[in-house]
Amino acid sequence: MDYPIRPITSDEYESLIRLWSACGLPHHPRGRDSLANMIKEFERMETCILGMYDGDRLIGSVVGTSDGRKGWINRLAVHPDYRGKGLAQVLITDCEIFLKGLGLKVIACLIEDWNTPSLSAFKKAGYEISDSLFYGSKRSSKDD
Repeated sequence: MDYPIRPITSDEYESLIRLWSACGLPHHPRGRDSLANMIKEFERMETCILGMYDGDRLIGSVVGTSDGRKGWINRLAVHPDYRGKGLAQVLITDCEIFLKGLGLKVIACLIEDWNTPSLSAFKKAGYEISDSLFYGSKRSSKDD
């Protein structure tokens, strides 16, 4: 079955948060993932927030951003009911097309070690997964 992909709009914010929750992805609805902050992301020309749909139901998402030098793929999510059908590969490819369209030649992803569905999907998409990188962050608050 073919599941259409299109940009997610701010009107679909609640559906996006429900999808992330169903997929076990951590999110910060009082901080960086608040509706107000996400509206800014929906409007950025360097960001794509793509959704995959089964009818009106959001079943997959991916976020692509640019830091000016490198493209980043984040928040890859496929609803557990739809996994194992290659849908993550389609979302990754569409996100890569967007990022390459910005002129980016390097596309990277950050995946937490517990997120085996995403690790598997990115490996299948040809990404080299490093076991020698450490991720650090400094946050204004626990909600960011």
